Parts: sequence; C-alpha cells; structure tokens
Amino acid sequence: MKDPTSDLGEDISPDEAPACEWCGDSLANAPNRRTRTWVEDGEVQRLQFCDDACLRSLRDSQE
Repeated sequence: MKDPTSDLGEDISPDEAPACEWCGDSLANAPNRRTRTWVEDGEVQRLQFCDDACLRSLRDSQE
C-alpha cells in the first residue's frame, strides 16, 4: 500500500487518505498540510490538518 501521507503526490484516493482533524477534508491533495505530534503514555500520537488555518483553529479552541 502506498503511504497516504507521502510528499511524493502518489495516486491516493480521498477515501484512502487521512482526513483533517478540524474540518474533515481529505488530505490526499493538501500540499500545505500540518501534523501535530506528541508522546502520551509512551505512545506517539498524531493529528493531521489541511493547513495552518485548521491547526490554528484547533489550538484556539483549546485555549
């Protein structure tokens, strides 16, 4: 299976690609996507976003 988060622009359908955590849009063709990572209980956690605006929206909602 091809990596749906690859920067190479491989042919990933929107159904196979991860979705933005904020707006739910497919990240298949999101060239400006952002990823927030952290470690929780010894496990790496990851949230992916379409762009800076969606990432900022999540951050703003947590303040």
